[in-house]
Amino acid sequence: MIDRIWIVFAALNGAMAVGTGAYASHALAAQPQAQEWFRLAGQYQMAHALALVLLVALGGRMGRVALRIAGWLFVAGILLFCGTLYALATVGPLPVPMTAPAGGWSFMLGWVALAAAALQARG
Repeated sequence: MIDRIWIVFAALNGAMAVGTGAYASHALAAQPQAQEWFRLAGQYQMAHALALVLLVALGGRMGRVALRIAGWLFVAGILLFCGTLYALATVGPLPVPMTAPAGGWSFMLGWVALAAAALQARG
């Protein structure tokens, strides 16, 4: 069941990343900084949506706990990093500082957790 949830979350994030790219190209054409933030967030969101699919594909071969940790860290990164950039582009600065860097750290730690899962691999 948890694999299905990861795939659903990945698919919805992939769709959102495509939509935000289109929004950046059309609705934000007159705002270059906002457009750049949207595009960057969309790139990171798509990359980590695909990474979530990879985690499911690797699930039977590697350490499942480390893969789950990686998945949750990728989700946190999408919410914190990408969400902050989308918010900056649409509403301006947020009252909570350091959310984008926290999201970036979440992404990096997620990749480290994936490496740990590989080291725990059976066979």
